[in-house]
Amino acid sequence: MNDYCAAIDFGTNTARLLIAGRSLAGITPVRVEREIVRIGGGFTDRYGLSVEAMERGLACLQTFSAIISDYGIKQVRASATSAVRDAVNGPEFVDKVFQDTGLRLVVIDGNEEARLTLAGVLSALDSGSEALAVLDVGGGSTEFTVSSRGIPLFVTSMPIGVVRLTEGFTSTESMTERVRIVIDQLEKDLCSAGIAVSGDFELVGTAGTATTIAAIKLEMEEYDYRSVNNSTVSREEIGGIFQRLSQLTPHERLAVKGLEKGREDLIIAGLIIISAVMDRFGFKRLKISDFGLLEGLALSCGES
Repeated sequence: MNDYCAAIDFGTNTARLLIAGRSLAGITPVRVEREIVRIGGGFTDRYGLSVEAMERGLACLQTFSAIISDYGIKQVRASATSAVRDAVNGPEFVDKVFQDTGLRLVVIDGNEEARLTLAGVLSALDSGSEALAVLDVGGGSTEFTVSSRGIPLFVTSMPIGVVRLTEGFTSTESMTERVRIVIDQLEKDLCSAGIAVSGDFELVGTAGTATTIAAIKLEMEEYDYRSVNNSTVSREEIGGIFQRLSQLTPHERLAVKGLEKGREDLIIAGLIIISAVMDRFGFKRLKISDFGLLEGLALSCGES
């Protein structure tokens, strides 16, 4: 018998499973599985999740459930975020998941997502900086958290994500303008909260866009979270990656080392979001965290 726990981060673009051991020192990954499901693909306000997306998601979660059963794990925390949260048929999908897999998929709001992400990031961060800004670019939303000495001071969930932008806008110019409007509001909200974010803060990026940027910089043939975690990328390097990828078709981008299949059309939107945040607040570099929401969920296993 083991004391492993399991966590599932069922995001708008990517679904991830973590089997981990827990101790006073934190969590130790035992097995990680990931699949680009794109549950938010084909999303509409009227109908919510598409039939095809729900079929992809259900098949993935059936696989994850079987893996969890193989390990004999009883403590499981599974969350769904933006796409399922916003879908009119989200509750129907959650019920179907439980009926078919036995997994209780809990839909969490943006603030809870950001809180758990911060806990996951801090569990593996090597930074000594007291003031952190954590940027979690997802498929349907982007969470921005400001913390001091590990305590969250400001949390917000912005209605921009790589799937939402890519499927909702037809050009980089229109995506950039949409992001600018949302960042304007972010700046106003920070001001209202009495928080002044500047380049003196450590900016930490987590989730797929940030880790993909690191993997491209490192020209990874196979993804290695150990090399990605706590690596840094400068604003200039991010600009160079954007220029390089924007000149390629999505299919041509698949030849770029470090770019995972399934992200070839989404990476541009992610780069636009990260670049906009860095430019607005004067960040010169981005520290990459492979740990985030998934690890935060694992750390919270057993919480009521």
